[in-house]
Amino acid sequence: MLEKGDQVYGLVRRSSSFNTGRIEHIYKDPHVKEHPLRLIYGDLTDASALSRLLAEICPDEVYNLGAQSHVRVSFDSPIYTAETTGLGALRLLEAIRQTKTTTRFYQASSSEMFGLARELPLREESPFCPRSPYGAAKLFAHWTTVNYREAYGLFACNGILFNHESPRRGETFVSRKITRAATRIKLGLQDKLYLGNLDARRDWGYAKDYVRAMWLMLQQDQPADYVIATGKSHSVREFLEQTFSYLGMDWRDFVEIDPRYKRPTEVDVLQGAADRARRELAWEPTVTFEELVRLMVDADLTLAQREKAAGVSIWQ
Repeated sequence: MLEKGDQVYGLVRRSSSFNTGRIEHIYKDPHVKEHPLRLIYGDLTDASALSRLLAEICPDEVYNLGAQSHVRVSFDSPIYTAETTGLGALRLLEAIRQTKTTTRFYQASSSEMFGLARELPLREESPFCPRSPYGAAKLFAHWTTVNYREAYGLFACNGILFNHESPRRGETFVSRKITRAATRIKLGLQDKLYLGNLDARRDWGYAKDYVRAMWLMLQQDQPADYVIATGKSHSVREFLEQTFSYLGMDWRDFVEIDPRYKRPTEVDVLQGAADRARRELAWEPTVTFEELVRLMVDADLTLAQREKAAGVSIWQ
């Protein structure tokens, strides 16, 4: 958005400490006097605040990526997940409807809504069968977005995004957990990596490609829903092999299975078909699975080198 010259408002929750580390290199640019990125306080659980902010800002576009977004955590915090991931989208849509703005709305739907896939590859018309509170909450938000589009004429789109990664990915997610640990192991800062199901298969893409797809959806003449995916699936084991071999190591020497990381109900395989996005949005992924892994490893190796220079202790 900033590269396109937009004024961007980022909604952040109040907390006792700042947690904006992944965007501070943008937000705290000393060469920019009036910054085009403004962070404002708000919360997806506060409907009145959302309505007030929408009325004040009158945004042309709203991208709702806010959620409790960790699938495993959703089993431990199902109610909170439903409040933010599911009802949060409803509160935003209702705020748009009540304020009568011409805002175009993007809802971050998820491949986790497909869950127990009955057919592959998965398309917009494929049946949903979520296998976690997170997937169920995302499905509520997805159908609510469709309902508000059809009932009230809102320009509202669902992007059914399959796994998308980058060096900014949170360290508790399996992709970043692997690249972060492998680079620390390489430099002697960590001994072991503990994981759950290595056989789970995912359709992994590059986050920047997928954000481009989000933007394209809101530039169309008519709103619609789109699957965004690479069309190829890889197992967690393959992610491990790519990461450790790139660093000249054998992952089997360092990885141990911890049952605590396994989900009560697992999604075995996800693989999408982005035919509609290719046809209507002229969208294509530009980064391969192998390139994505190397990109993330290179970034985390630089981070680990800085940690080692600073004398960071070994993680047990």
